Amino acid sequence: MRRIVPSVLAVALALAAPAGAQDTALPDIGSSANEVLTPAQQAEYGEMLLAQLRHHGYVLEDPLLESWLDTLGNRLAANSDRPRQPFTFFLLRERDINAFATLGGYVGVNAGLVLAADREDQVAGVLSHEIAHVTQDHVLRAVERAQRDSVPILLGMLAAVAAASASNSSSSDDAAQAAIASAMGLMQQRQINYTRSNESEADRLGIQTLARSGYDTEGMAEFFEKMLVASRANRGSDPFYQVPDYLMTHPITTTRIAEARERAERLRRARGSGEVCVRDPDGPDTCRHDDTPRAPLDLATAGNPLLPSGVRLDGALATGGTGLFDYARERLRVLSADTPRAALTEYERLAAVKPLTPAQRYGRALARLRANRADTAAEELARLLEERPGSGWVALALAEAEAKAGRAGEADARFEALLRQAPGNRAIALTYAAALNERGTAEAGRRAQAVLRPLLGTAGKDVVFQRTFARASELAGDPVRAGEAYAEAAYLGGRPELALVQLNNLKRREDLDYYARARIEARIAAITPTVLELRRQGVRDPDARRD
Repeated sequence: MRRIVPSVLAVALALAAPAGAQDTALPDIGSSANEVLTPAQQAEYGEMLLAQLRHHGYVLEDPLLESWLDTLGNRLAANSDRPRQPFTFFLLRERDINAFATLGGYVGVNAGLVLAADREDQVAGVLSHEIAHVTQDHVLRAVERAQRDSVPILLGMLAAVAAASASNSSSSDDAAQAAIASAMGLMQQRQINYTRSNESEADRLGIQTLARSGYDTEGMAEFFEKMLVASRANRGSDPFYQVPDYLMTHPITTTRIAEARERAERLRRARGSGEVCVRDPDGPDTCRHDDTPRAPLDLATAGNPLLPSGVRLDGALATGGTGLFDYARERLRVLSADTPRAALTEYERLAAVKPLTPAQRYGRALARLRANRADTAAEELARLLEERPGSGWVALALAEAEAKAGRAGEADARFEALLRQAPGNRAIALTYAAALNERGTAEAGRRAQAVLRPLLGTAGKDVVFQRTFARASELAGDPVRAGEAYAEAAYLGGRPELALVQLNNLKRREDLDYYARARIEARIAAITPTVLELRRQGVRDPDARRD
């Protein structure tokens, strides 16, 4: 991950703003940045970046964690300076501490960053900073300075990846994956150019977003300080220590931390006195007194059936948190570990220091489940559910463990109860459907289709849904729906040429009805230009062979 293939590095640097540029003042009014890439092009760029990260296995796809991150990120985005700006938040399985934002409102967060945080406010502080980079067009301005013509940034990057993959050496696949991770992640964040003005503006607006969202405004400064202290400590003890990616892409100084703390304190005082502060881009924030009564936050009625019971609505929840951070962090610990055994070893070390918390016990049970110890996992989850009877995350994991332990009747009853409690809930539906698909029967496939059908209208860009629905349709004896979903999963997974081949093959079927043929032809028309441009750039999918 820390070595970048020279060809990819060259392209990435060419696409990025000059790394050695000095502090550049942002224009007071207006910008021609949107003339470089339209909003639609920016969204397409972000979408294809995410697809390529998926293709090389860097994205951590998990419905529960995605739901937690989306809830957190969208709450912050809605309270940002541009609440109508669309955002897509995703997790990477890398344990390095990093986060980045790129064009189209795509924000990636490494697992290591969440694991390094002590509380959700700190993660929110990082996300609010990245959101500010997007809303203030910092990435787009860098592209405008670096590249004012119409050369397609995305395709240039993909061409570089193809060049990195062309080697016949045994390490070529590793090199290509390193190119993807580094060039499309770290280099995208560096593309912002990290001028002092950009970073200061992202800090200032990010802290305001935290305050508007009800998070502790100290969260950002706390995380910055944690990274700086850890960096100094490790560097002093290990001569081969390398600075964490987050510090490389977000240079942190004691002055910057002090400024963040001062802003946080000023906002806290204003909020305590009933004042509302308004951002002034050309000067200090202006504040006025506001006596408007506000209803207290009530997450108990917010329609979140996966909120663990026993969590009080004060503290983190009362200030805008999801109440799920501890569970999300432990789930992420398990899913980002190299192996289930490695995750279990982590919990053994944690338990040797002090008794595991309920969230950590939940994580240990997940690790056992992934280590094919379903019965043991089910026993621990059942005990935990007795202690916390309303915990949806525990109940869902228990249903999954029961299914893997061969207790289909108990599992189905638990899944169905959860679905009745939250009809159409994505995490429940996908977990249930995956358990049904593992049975491999037509009956199970039909039931999985029925469970997933309510999500069809919103699942156009949901790769986990498409894969799960494809398998369910295949089991149910519905080859057309299965073929469409498999093709869509290939496209979302960074393989548009393979998707096109699959759709063209599907189109030849004689049993297609009018509506299926129309859907397939529409997707072929939409995907073809992308594939043709990729071929022109020399990017080919070796597995995309026509019959």
